[in-house]
Amino acid sequence: MQQPPLGSPVAGEGDSAGPQVSGIARRIVSAISLGMLTVGERLPTEAELASQFGVAVATLRKALATLRDQGVVETRRGRNGGTFIVASPYPSPELLQSSLKFTSLVALRDFFDEQAAVSGMAAKLAAERIAPHSRTRLAEFAFQAREARSARDRSMADSRFHFEVAVLSQSPRLLASERRLQSELSPFLWCEEICRASVQTSFTDHLALVMAVEQRQPEEAQRLAVAHVHSNMRLIIEGKLALTGSDVIQLSPSEEKQAP
Repeated sequence: MQQPPLGSPVAGEGDSAGPQVSGIARRIVSAISLGMLTVGERLPTEAELASQFGVAVATLRKALATLRDQGVVETRRGRNGGTFIVASPYPSPELLQSSLKFTSLVALRDFFDEQAAVSGMAAKLAAERIAPHSRTRLAEFAFQAREARSARDRSMADSRFHFEVAVLSQSPRLLASERRLQSELSPFLWCEEICRASVQTSFTDHLALVMAVEQRQPEEAQRLAVAHVHSNMRLIIEGKLALTGSDVIQLSPSEEKQAP
């Protein structure tokens, strides 16, 4: 969590403390909703969390206070005390829209640059390291994502597919990065008030990636994974521009090649 989360403020955009607090709270809520943090689990110490988010301890405490007020966490005193997760929420469309408004286009592009690097390499290594003639659970997870109905279920199922690709890469660091990136992105992607993400298009992308990985085609797997990220980037940026009343999208030459 060294980079600011999707939806965190950028320099000069309004009051920094408020957006930072809401951005951190949303990030923790997203991690819980995706199953990366579970009810009953104790969060790291305030100092550790503040360091991970790159904020002052005082700012982190305000974010935790917000979550306590929402009934998401509670703080217990004593030797075995700490801050514990007590409920599993899902960010509301209003919270996601507000969060996206505080994210600059530069920050969004930087986020997707990182995701393209992580997801692309995870897919490439998965195809290289899978045993010959192996069958994975990727197709199963792709079908689960297609059949999911609610925004929360789609978010979780879509993330589960990408987690599995990272698992197959046999790289703990790539898996940790993919989990962090998905926790930031997925709720936005499947929020109908922000994006027009297509379940069928995503399913088609997923199946193509399954074939490339299981047929041990590393370069093709990497290309497909990066193209999928760029497609998601367009959806998120279009959603942000719609919220702010703009309609200009500029892609880099490499992104233009990947665009559908």
